[in-house]
Amino acid sequence: MERRSFLRGAVIGTSAAAFGGTLMHGAAYAAPAQPGAGPYGALGAADANGILLPSGFSSRVIARSGQTVPGTSYTWHNAPDGGACFADGSGWIYVSNSEINPGGGASAVRFSSAGAVTGAYRILSNTRTNCAGGKTPWNTWLSCEEVSLGYVYETDPYGVNAAVQRPAMGRFKHEAAAADPVRRVVYLTEDETSGCFYRFIPTTWGNLSSGTLQVLVAGSATSGSFTWQNVPDPDGSPTATRSQVSGSKKFNGGEGCHYANDTVWFTTKGDNRLWQLNLTNNTYELAYDDSLVSGGGAPLTGVDNVTGSSSGDLFIAEDGGNMEICIITPDDVVAPFLRISGQSGSEITGPAFSPDGRRLYFSSQRGTSGSSSGGITYEVTGPFRA
Repeated sequence: MERRSFLRGAVIGTSAAAFGGTLMHGAAYAAPAQPGAGPYGALGAADANGILLPSGFSSRVIARSGQTVPGTSYTWHNAPDGGACFADGSGWIYVSNSEINPGGGASAVRFSSAGAVTGAYRILSNTRTNCAGGKTPWNTWLSCEEVSLGYVYETDPYGVNAAVQRPAMGRFKHEAAAADPVRRVVYLTEDETSGCFYRFIPTTWGNLSSGTLQVLVAGSATSGSFTWQNVPDPDGSPTATRSQVSGSKKFNGGEGCHYANDTVWFTTKGDNRLWQLNLTNNTYELAYDDSLVSGGGAPLTGVDNVTGSSSGDLFIAEDGGNMEICIITPDDVVAPFLRISGQSGSEITGPAFSPDGRRLYFSSQRGTSGSSSGGITYEVTGPFRA
């Protein structure tokens, strides 16, 4: 398996986290990842919020569906899903989608430099099943509809500008997006059992109103080379986008997507895999596959949203499994980072780091009730490695 490198330090153009600057450190990868001891040690007992964390870490509840966000008058949305963080002066903003239909949309919570909640508000309304999405380098949030012929909506995390529908990015069952500022494209996953992996090339970088939608073309193997071909009709009608290009590679339920340092990772929930595209040489491979874990007992199942930390670690949320966020290190070790207890009817969504990398935000989409009205959004703080 080909060795691969990762940016250790500030991550640029990610799907669910934003960091400024670039700190270069070398790190070798050998796929696929295997279980081992994580960098933060074993999980401790459940805390008051029912979260098992390594020593030195703590959690707090930021918001609950159907209740006002503490410190504000804003009622948090149901079924919180994909999310991202944005710098806001000396503070930051966390945005979160709502995976309900009808209604959907997205909300935001504003934090002070000390981490206190100072506001909450709506940034997108009247859409359908907004699942994941991605952050752009120009500080907008792409909120993606996970429905047939769904749209991508470009939203303003700061709550100033109205959201804009972006049909040029294709109409299909969208899941996540990840911006690549080097190639000036946005990668897109599709949540279908025979879904594809796409990239959108804007006519003008920073303006998503027009451009070219392309689909990844490759063989049926789990590694090899790939090319891109134009999708003739991005509107997906009368023929679905995934069925328009002969040779387009099929992926079983595309989910989270993350870009850093000439590499894009994305998950497929139907086969519990994390895929890696090496963009400098146009090859792909498996970064993780639960069926290839030696000795059995895969720690990561139900793979879903993915983000990266400033250390080069990947954090992958489970939809199913045992409600964990697992870490995959640059040394290809996979291990649990946290676990939510007592919420087996839910899934973990929206992992994203604050701009300084010291706080991790995420949600339990259905909480303890198992219904979309029971969502809980959390923050975890602690000694995340740089």
